[in-house]
Amino acid sequence: MTRILLGGAALLALAACTTPIPDSGAGFNDYDSYQAERAQRDAVLESSPAVTSSELPPAGRSDDPAVAAATSVLDAPAGTPLPTTAGTPAPQSVTDSSGLSEENSFDAVSSERTIEDDKTLIQQNRAQYEVVAPTDLPARPDSDAPNIVAYALQTNNPVGTPLYSRSAFASEEKGQRNCAKYETSDRAQEAFLSGGGPEKDRNGLDPDGDGFACSWDPAPFRAVRGY
Repeated sequence: MTRILLGGAALLALAACTTPIPDSGAGFNDYDSYQAERAQRDAVLESSPAVTSSELPPAGRSDDPAVAAATSVLDAPAGTPLPTTAGTPAPQSVTDSSGLSEENSFDAVSSERTIEDDKTLIQQNRAQYEVVAPTDLPARPDSDAPNIVAYALQTNNPVGTPLYSRSAFASEEKGQRNCAKYETSDRAQEAFLSGGGPEKDRNGLDPDGDGFACSWDPAPFRAVRGY
C-alpha cells in the first residue's frame, strides 16, 4: 500500500513540473492572433480599388518613354536614321593609331564597345546605305582634236629620239614655258598635232623633234598592242 501511495505522489509532482503546451502553430503565436491578422489582411484587400480593363493601356502601347522610343524606331520606314539620346553619342567605328579601320578585329571591337552598341552601329549603317542605280555612260562629245591614242599606236620610236627637224631657236627652256600653258601633257600633245605636228612645231612644244610634246609618253597606249 505504501508503494502505491509513493508512486501516486511522484506522478503528481512530475505533472506539476511540466510546462503547459500553448495552442500555437507554425507562423503565428496562437490561433486567435492568426484569425485577427487574416481578417485585417482581407479588409485591406477589399478596400483597394480593383483595376478594370478600361484602365489598362491598349495592347502594343506603353506610356514608358523608353519603350515608346524603341517602338518608333522599329516602326520607322527603311532608310530612316536612328535617333540618338542626348548625352549618349552614337557608337563610333574602331580605328587604330593610323586611322585604319579595325572593325574586322573582334578583340579590338569588343574592347571599345558592347554588343548592344555594335548592333546599334550596324542598324545605323544599314539606314544610311543607299543603292545607286547604274546609268548610261555620257556620250563622247564631238571634237576635231587629233586622236592621240591612234597616234601612239601608229608610231614606234622611243621618246627622245629625234625624227623631225626643228628651228635653231628651239630650246628645252622655251619648250617648258610653252608647255606650262596646258593642264596636261595629253592636251599639249593634241595641240601639237593640231598645229602641224609631228613634222611642224608651230607652238614650240617639241624642241627635240621626237614627235612627242611636253614629255607626253605613248608607252601606256603601246603596251595594249604589245609594242
